Amino acid sequence: MKNMLKTTILLASLTGLMVLIGNYLGGTGGMIIALLFAVIMNFGTYWYSDKIVLKMYRAKEVSPAEAPNLHRIVEGLALKAGMPKPKVYIVESSMPNAFATGRNPEHAAVAATTGILELLSYEEMEGVLAHELAHVKNRDTLISAIAATLAGVVTMLANWAQWAAIFGGFGGRDDDENGGIIGLIAMAILAPIAATLIQLAISRSREYAADAEGAGMCKKPWALANALQKLEYGNSHYNPRASDVQATESSAHMFIVNPLKGGTIQSLFSTHPETEERIRRLRAMRV
Repeated sequence: MKNMLKTTILLASLTGLMVLIGNYLGGTGGMIIALLFAVIMNFGTYWYSDKIVLKMYRAKEVSPAEAPNLHRIVEGLALKAGMPKPKVYIVESSMPNAFATGRNPEHAAVAATTGILELLSYEEMEGVLAHELAHVKNRDTLISAIAATLAGVVTMLANWAQWAAIFGGFGGRDDDENGGIIGLIAMAILAPIAATLIQLAISRSREYAADAEGAGMCKKPWALANALQKLEYGNSHYNPRASDVQATESSAHMFIVNPLKGGTIQSLFSTHPETEERIRRLRAMRV
């Protein structure tokens, strides 16, 4: 409940930031347009985010005959969680990772890469899929998709502000009242940073919660801890094949571990908490 309240506040802050930027750029008219953008993007994300993501990664739905172990794990975990069994997909990629998507437990899917299936044991895979089903059960997949979409729109509006500063503004409000060109430039720089920080706060808080609930679901926190350790190493040493689908920054938050490589600066803006801390918490759990 605490995490859900925090997420609601953060999403409201993101929408409010959009409206504030719209008001700054175009006065009342700009504010209304920004609000409409938020509503439209939320609606589109609610209904189509799962299809968009699965198509983006060329995920293929597999039957129980094609992936018996994967289906057996998902079916058993869904039964324990008291939720419908999600559809099961495989992504042809040597990148070891997994994600879940869908607007609610009744319209959900879990996807695993061929890389993760080759790397993890049965019990470790069970821990990973329990984590993903916890995201589905708590509707994190919907929340994170909406947050990512709104953050993208905020960044787009900030880009408009940058061009407005170059060409003299939109004329929606008085220059003196808004701080003129300096205000536009400041907003163009700070708005996407604020949007990113809000998105990261949502993603990171939900990862810890999904780890804890997933570990409780499969009753094997050590299995998820071992899996995270292998996945962190596997992704940091991942050399993509020509046929692999590449992860994107806009969808990186959906994976169980961050699929994007980066140094110290990028790690500050990672959508995932430190894997070492996640592992420490899991090893301290007693279920």
